[in-house]
Amino acid sequence: MGSSKSGFNDDSASESYGGAAATESDTEADRDDECPPSLESSPYAEEEKVLAFHSLHIYEAKVKKIEYRLKEWRYYVHYLGWSKNWDEWVGVDRLMKYTDENLQKQRELNNKQDAEKTTKPSRAYYAKPKGSNVPRGKKRKNDSILKEKGALPLEKLVNIQIPPTLKKQLIDDCEFVTHLGKLVRLPRTPSVDDILKKYLDYRLKKDGMMADSVGEIMKGLRCYFDKALPVMLLYKSERQQYEETVADDIDPSTIYGAEHLLRLFVKLPELLVYANIEEETLRELQQKLNDFLKFLQKNQSLFFLSAYHAREEIETSTNNLVG
Repeated sequence: MGSSKSGFNDDSASESYGGAAATESDTEADRDDECPPSLESSPYAEEEKVLAFHSLHIYEAKVKKIEYRLKEWRYYVHYLGWSKNWDEWVGVDRLMKYTDENLQKQRELNNKQDAEKTTKPSRAYYAKPKGSNVPRGKKRKNDSILKEKGALPLEKLVNIQIPPTLKKQLIDDCEFVTHLGKLVRLPRTPSVDDILKKYLDYRLKKDGMMADSVGEIMKGLRCYFDKALPVMLLYKSERQQYEETVADDIDPSTIYGAEHLLRLFVKLPELLVYANIEEETLRELQQKLNDFLKFLQKNQSLFFLSAYHAREEIETSTNNLVG
């Protein structure tokens, strides 16, 4: 389902994460929310069935949670018929009332997008995109694999099983960045490149040989990560850091680490729909991706940060290096 209007490009929110110090921006946010309006004044109510914009389509959804933050109402929605992995926080501008009139708008928009989608060719999963770099802070207009949108048939989605401890890692990651105003200090060690190489070494040691498919899948993951990071894997508060850190001739996979790589796996089912992969190959790919996630889980304490840093700490560290 994903797009630049959802998932990682939105400032998602989760329950408060204990043990991390609030930043100055958090204090300001708390002041803004000292006297929030009553829930009765919210345009939408908990458990209300709504229509939600996601990508270029409109989906049926249900409001699960409501919060008033930074003088705006936000809603945690579950897309009906979709995995809970797609649940997200959205603003009022992403929702519509569930009425006959809006249902007609939904049908018209979705039919239009589906019709346009059928005129566009699919790309193979392992096809290397034109150009290896994405301009800083900009989307490539010809990146059709990231721009093609459509209603995604559930039976065609790759079933990626993110282990529970890694799901909590995603929640903590969101909390650190969006609620506590912290960032991952870059460059990360190990980087995404390092982790992919460690996995190849792990498979080689375990199997006694290296299957060509494993190497190709790791290359594909690296390619998808480098293309997807600036488009859909960053929170808004991380974009300035990206602009300051990633030069035009540097691949994000050499700078970012496990925290951002894990975010990619939330988006992969959606991206792989357009890959036109044969069913047998898709099953093998699904098995290999789930095995890679188990590898991440097994090495979670080595690959992932236990705490992030305030922007001021990162800037001070950078200034010291420059000096």
